[in-house]
Amino acid sequence: MMPPSNKEEIFIEVRKIVAQALRADEQKIGLNSSLIKDLGAESIDFLDIVFRLEKSFKIKIPKGELFPEKLLTDTRLVNAGKVTAEGIVELQKRIPNADWAAFSENPSVHNLGNLFTVGMIVDYLADKLALLKSTT
Repeated sequence: MMPPSNKEEIFIEVRKIVAQALRADEQKIGLNSSLIKDLGAESIDFLDIVFRLEKSFKIKIPKGELFPEKLLTDTRLVNAGKVTAEGIVELQKRIPNADWAAFSENPSVHNLGNLFTVGMIVDYLADKLALLKSTT
């Protein structure tokens, strides 16, 4: 089977993967669904999702590339429960497809999970697959 190539096909596959990994109703998962807030994902679920994405899309996702790790322990990036300005810049580099305007208004660590949406994964995969296609 050929890996999906357009965003609609990618979304259909990502929705299926997320539903399986989180035991969620596939029909209730949309592009704006937050993995944590709406779908109840926990840190271990992110590993499962990455594994399933790699298998389905036949790609390698470097550790920390899709879901940045160890952010909360870096005092340059997080201070007093808020993501610092430097932290937001760093996160934007790592997760360019997230909704940064809304997060920047209230950069509480508590709101960080809202950035991890199904649409963010779809955008990441579309960019990654396009890059792979252009180099082959």
